[in-house]
Amino acid sequence: MPPKRRGPLQLAQREVDEVKRQLDSLEKSVKSQNGSKEEALHRCYELQVSAEKTLKALQNLTKADELAPVGNYDQRKLEEERRLGNILERLVTLSLELSPPGPSTQAGNASTKDTDNNSDDDSDDDSEEDSDGKDGGDGSTPEKPPSQSAPQIYKVLSDFKAEQEGDLSVRKGEVLKIIKKTADGWWLAQDNKGNKGVVPKTYLKVGVGVNDEHDEDSDEDEDSDEDEDEDEDDDEDDEVQQSEQEEEEDEVEDEADDGNKSKASNWSTVRKALTEIDTTDVLSAMGAIPSGFRPSTLSKLLAEEGERYRGSHYIQPELSQSQLSFKDLFLDPDTGRVRARQVRNCVCFNLWSCKMIPTPGVGVQVLSRHIRMCAFDGTQVLSNIHTVRASYTSKNPKTWNFSPRMTSILPTILDGDCFLRCNSLSPNIGVLFELGVTFLRNSTGERGDLSCGWTFLKLTDDSGNPLQNRTYELPINGGTPYEKNVILEAPVSRRSPGGVFQQMLQARRQPKLIVKLKSASSRTRTQLSLLPDTLLHCLSCVHLLVLHRQLLADTLLMDRPTMQNADLICSPILSTFPELLDQTDLLDALRSAWLEAETSMSRTQKDSVCAIAGTACRGCSRFKETCRT
Repeated sequence: MPPKRRGPLQLAQREVDEVKRQLDSLEKSVKSQNGSKEEALHRCYELQVSAEKTLKALQNLTKADELAPVGNYDQRKLEEERRLGNILERLVTLSLELSPPGPSTQAGNASTKDTDNNSDDDSDDDSEEDSDGKDGGDGSTPEKPPSQSAPQIYKVLSDFKAEQEGDLSVRKGEVLKIIKKTADGWWLAQDNKGNKGVVPKTYLKVGVGVNDEHDEDSDEDEDSDEDEDEDEDDDEDDEVQQSEQEEEEDEVEDEADDGNKSKASNWSTVRKALTEIDTTDVLSAMGAIPSGFRPSTLSKLLAEEGERYRGSHYIQPELSQSQLSFKDLFLDPDTGRVRARQVRNCVCFNLWSCKMIPTPGVGVQVLSRHIRMCAFDGTQVLSNIHTVRASYTSKNPKTWNFSPRMTSILPTILDGDCFLRCNSLSPNIGVLFELGVTFLRNSTGERGDLSCGWTFLKLTDDSGNPLQNRTYELPINGGTPYEKNVILEAPVSRRSPGGVFQQMLQARRQPKLIVKLKSASSRTRTQLSLLPDTLLHCLSCVHLLVLHRQLLADTLLMDRPTMQNADLICSPILSTFPELLDQTDLLDALRSAWLEAETSMSRTQKDSVCAIAGTACRGCSRFKETCRT
């Protein structure tokens, strides 16, 4: 009888067990001091590369790759990822113990400069070992650990405080030597005092002009040969920077492939936002923008993550774990309508205005002012990103207004009356507001999106109770949502205010966003309960979303011969309507056509429309009955 074939998940589990077994053996040999530290460090690097390769392959696995059904597939896969994470942490700690200290490394650099021929021979031997490793592997190219004698110089972009053992605390502007780079984003670094530890690479950038600062700290008398060596090091840094950019592009492609993972963090977007700070620094130095402005984080998510953060993605019904039924779309057998679903967080709020928002200076033309909103728990975006455009007057450009009064229907893009439904278990969930402008640079014609600041409204108080329905004045912070204590605009006076009147004046100069939480009517609550579990949109489109939800249930649950039937369904309405949430002008046209048709309907026709949508409008005879129920 032939042996039973194993699935990809089971093979990955065996690989994790093998890596763990080798790590345990390596730790025992290090404790017993069997063998040299160089061999143990080299073996540690090899295990780290193997673990990172296995983790990447494990993250790309899906349930459809299995040869046979696997129970609790997602849970078992998550457990293996956690095991690999623990193994990588142990490997990093072990590499820190085995790494030589800073002074010995510098001495090693001096000795290698004196013996050029020996270093060339060593590099040849390293290349032969790499080629042997490629031939013996499965065709993939393992990462080569960087040479200990040639650390790379990086500059710290922001302060980082060590959170656990093995981390290195650094300050903004500090110069670091990178000893080891890993695919998980935590790099082994050494500061100017000789301390070693791991630092997230999102806090670092290649040291442009760092060598000049380093030269000032060193002796002024240097030979011409050392200058030539520094030029060669700069060329090597340029090559390393180019290779890093190619690796980051590959990582972005891999993250796009894994876009269906809702729990993935947003560190890739944060990393890119931090690397583009130099552009805003140039505009800030020119006086074109305030110092607290940054590239828009939420607009990058919309542009780079595809459909993942758009409303068209969240109104689609979600399949269950078996892929044979729907997880959030059910019919009430008694009434034939969509069954209501209650979520943990359902709020209605209205954007009032923004005050004392800094304006860009000369040389930058503002095309639009807007606010992007989403559900946020402090680390990741949990819903779609909704945009509301603001209006202002030339007499008072620092004040943004929302929902202007108009004689006709208010466009969706200007409607600040919104709702949020989110079923997340996070205790820190709230609404993230990012103020932004779309600008056009007059000198170069460059167009982009800038963040004018951000604020966060937590939906629960310190005791875990929902917030009261009232008006909130939220202070605007500078930078990105992942940066703390960034001032949006420098205060007029740096002296501490002496009197109450001066404190009041200073408080009035602070940028603020005014948001009002309000209670919904019983009719609105009934309509919101029929929508998907996670969605953020304007309240004026709720009746269209409810109708789309009912048509989905009728087509996917009632009109099919059996639930196992997978034939294609021809429905132009269901396939086209989700795109309207991303095209607000078409959505406004549909709302206008709806109102025109509703005004010309008879009472019987309105009753039939309400029966389809599962709600009642104010002009039909069933409105009073719905309100009573």
